[in-house]
Parts: sequence; structure tokens; C-alpha cells
Amino acid sequence: MKIGLGCDHGGYNLKLDIINFLQSKDIEYIDYGTNNANESVDYPVFGEKVANAVVNTEVDYGIVCCGTGIGISLAANKVPGIRCAVVSDVFSAKMSKAHNNANMLALGERVLGKGLALEIVETWINTEFEGDRHLRRVNMIDDIENKHNK
Repeated sequence: MKIGLGCDHGGYNLKLDIINFLQSKDIEYIDYGTNNANESVDYPVFGEKVANAVVNTEVDYGIVCCGTGIGISLAANKVPGIRCAVVSDVFSAKMSKAHNNANMLALGERVLGKGLALEIVETWINTEFEGDRHLRRVNMIDDIENKHNK
């Protein structure tokens, strides 16, 4: 498994915590930036970078961070083929993968503590898509996307 990581300045420290976690689990990752918490940058740039890496199969999944997780997830979700879930609890992390086949996870550094954030990451990474009736629903989401991208 290879994870793409990205953040703006508001999610930089959380991204560093996630990098340390991934390294401790021997999970490969690519860091798409930003590389500084002190310089204001635009979250859409980094949400799109990681989303493109996911759809181009440079990485298997993406994890992106900003202050709330909301803005960077909105940017990532504009890339066709991305299902980026903003998650603030472990149950939602599990369900976003098991039922929605989320290929990206968005987290907010300013709304999550480090311990909870890493528990969310671990749960999300270790959860498999259940398929079955959920595949039909994910396909319906893809159909909506395709209908509006003509």
C-alpha cells in the first residue's frame, strides 16, 4: 500500500504526525507538500495534487489535512474518480471505506487531537470495502459524477 499525503499550513503538523505513524507501520507514502507551517498556502493546490496522484495510480489512497479537513476535501472531490471523506470519528472512518469505498481521507488539525487523528488513520487504512450492495451505491455516485462531467 502506498499513501499520498498533502496539506496546507493549517494541517502541516498533523501531516507530520501521520508520516511518523506510517513510518512506524512500514507503510510507503509520498508527500506532496506543503512543507512549512509558517507560510500561508492554498489548500486547493494540495488537495488536487494528492487527488491526481490517486486517480493516476501513483498512490493507492490519499490523506489530506487542513485546519478543518473541509476545504481540502472539497478541492479533492472536484477531481473525477475521487471519493474524499472528511472524518472526525473512528466509526465514520470505518464506514467511509467499508460502505463508500473512500479513496481519500481528509482530516482537520484544528478539530482533532493527535491520538484520535491517528486512530482514525489506522482504522481507515485497515478497513476494506465491503462491496455487495455498497458497490451498487458507489456506482450510482460514479454515474452522477459522469452525468455532470459531460
